[in-house]
Amino acid sequence: MNSILKNTFLKNTWKLVSLLTAMIVGTVLFAGSALAAGGTGPEVKRQEWSFGGFNGQYDKAQLQRGFGVYKEVCASCHGLKLLSYRNLVQKGGPEFSKEQALAIAKEATVIDGVDEDGEPKERPGKLSDRFQGPFKNETEARSANNGAYPPDFSVLAKARTIHRHVPWYTEPYWWAYDMVTAYEEKGSDYIYALLTGYGTAPKGEVMGDGMNYNKYFPGHQIAMANPLTDDAVEYTDGTATTAEQHAKDVTAFMAWASEPHLNARKNLGKRVQIYLLIFALLLFLAKKSVWARLKH
Repeated sequence: MNSILKNTFLKNTWKLVSLLTAMIVGTVLFAGSALAAGGTGPEVKRQEWSFGGFNGQYDKAQLQRGFGVYKEVCASCHGLKLLSYRNLVQKGGPEFSKEQALAIAKEATVIDGVDEDGEPKERPGKLSDRFQGPFKNETEARSANNGAYPPDFSVLAKARTIHRHVPWYTEPYWWAYDMVTAYEEKGSDYIYALLTGYGTAPKGEVMGDGMNYNKYFPGHQIAMANPLTDDAVEYTDGTATTAEQHAKDVTAFMAWASEPHLNARKNLGKRVQIYLLIFALLLFLAKKSVWARLKH
């Protein structure tokens, strides 16, 4: 009886494993064919990111360069209201020294209450302060940007994504494909494509007043002018100063701003996986020990 139950269990387990394997292989192949047969519009290419995949980690040097691009080019319009200056020091981020981060904070002017006359009291920023935005409110921001409202960078890399031009019924396959490949960088890929997607409007494209052509932006008309040039920011670590490199670095910085604890999360995930493997091995050995006492 025990032998029959054991054989039945092994057969059912093998069938389940075979079915799951077939589903995973079919998902990968079908998703690939769906992408090849995708619809219209430019394809947002998947980029290689140091923080991509199961074991990806942020590159400290790249994040420092990306912050430099943000500070010199982007900070005049876009804020980082969910981050504090002390985040620039933490492990897994740009990891500036405390002195460097404090110097960055002191460049900002912070409103800290009012004086005896009811006037706002100003002081230099501290590490505990949030990043100070370029505008006091949305009205001022729109007034300075031809009616457009520059989005905050804090979670932008998570808020943006790629809309694949595939039939709706293939979406479950894409979800499974992304889980199998640990693809979480859709927002980063889109932002990089957007920053490098400026160009001359094709013949017949009617552009609105103050609008700029970008092939990756929905509708292809964006209020933000191309912010990056080859000489926008000078790097001191020997990295090539090209517009594409600037776009890659500032996108990585925005990805970190959206998830500053990614390194710690993935390191914890590795430890959990090791623990589960050891636990599974112990359960298997315990099962063998228990069954060894029974006659077959």
